[in-house]
Amino acid sequence: MFRRTFWFTAGAAAGIWATTKVNRKLKQLTPESLAAQAANKAIDAGHKLKDFALDVRAGMVQREAELGEALGIEAPVDPELPEQRRYAAIDRPGPSNDKHSYNSYNRNEDH
Repeated sequence: MFRRTFWFTAGAAAGIWATTKVNRKLKQLTPESLAAQAANKAIDAGHKLKDFALDVRAGMVQREAELGEALGIEAPVDPELPEQRRYAAIDRPGPSNDKHSYNSYNRNEDH
């Protein structure tokens, strides 16, 4: 008698466990759940991409500083020397804001 009760209880428990497991899996496979999972993964990927971009930017800044120091570009300026020019001046005839003030040979430009 106890043997039959034991196996009946074990079978009922296994059935309940299997039913619960299948129902959970079915809920995970609904369109709403799949959309939420995809959105979460996209957000995580975006965060990882942002972190990667920030790491690359930090590495670029560090390397530029190393190169500037090695080449003497960012060395302290000697007060006896004139200040270094950073931009070249472009001399064009006529007003600088008028795009037709000089002769252009660009065929794609509006005439």
